[in-house]
Parts: sequence; structure tokens; C-alpha cells
Amino acid sequence: MKLFMGEDVDLLLDDLRISMRIDNVAYELELPQELTTVHPVFHISMLKKCMGDPSLIIPTEDIGIKENLFYEKIPIQILDRQVRKLRTKEVSSIKVLWRNQFVDEATWEEDGDMKKRYPHLFTPGEASN
Repeated sequence: MKLFMGEDVDLLLDDLRISMRIDNVAYELELPQELTTVHPVFHISMLKKCMGDPSLIIPTEDIGIKENLFYEKIPIQILDRQVRKLRTKEVSSIKVLWRNQFVDEATWEEDGDMKKRYPHLFTPGEASN
């Protein structure tokens, strides 16, 4: 990465180029096709000097991706319940803790759908809302 401060900022991150200056500290980047899901606005305030050991850098050319791999989210525990009252009905939701995630990353899911897909999370004889 090269950073030249002056009247304007020139920022080179390997192949990335600035497409538009948004304000003094924010720039929009021209991202390669494989990074289209990344937000293109880059804030200069997020820059930090890298003090890493260059011998630990792994060349990306040596990394292969297996197309047949998948990641399955597995629910571990129900953390909370809520019933939201809409105009014509009530919607029951549960807060689910997923494997390999922290408690603050738990998500609210529809109770009935989770009961069908993961019945082991629910105690036998539990009333459905």
C-alpha cells in the first residue's frame, strides 16, 4: 500500500484505484469483479500502519478454493422468546444462538419454522404460539 499526502490523496492498494473522492477522508474505490459484495467507500481514518512480519504473508496464488464445500449453520440454544403483535395477527419469534458464533451474533427466527427444522431445540410438550 502506498499513501501520498498532498492536496489530494493518492491511494494504491495493489490493483485498487480511487474512482471518486467523497469528502476529505472518504473515497470510493474501483473494486475488482470478485469484490462486488464489498462496500466501495473507504475511509482514510481506518488506515493503520502494518507492523507485520513479511515472512508470514501467504501468497494468494497458492490458495485453492474447493467448490463442493459448504457451511451449515447449526442452532445450539434458544436464548429468548418474543411475540410481536401486528394488526391482524401475532408473530412468535425465538432468539437463536448458532454454532461458532458469539451471543451478540444470535438472530431472531420465526418460531414455527425453527420448530419444523430443528425440533431438538424445543422441549417435548411445549405449547406453540
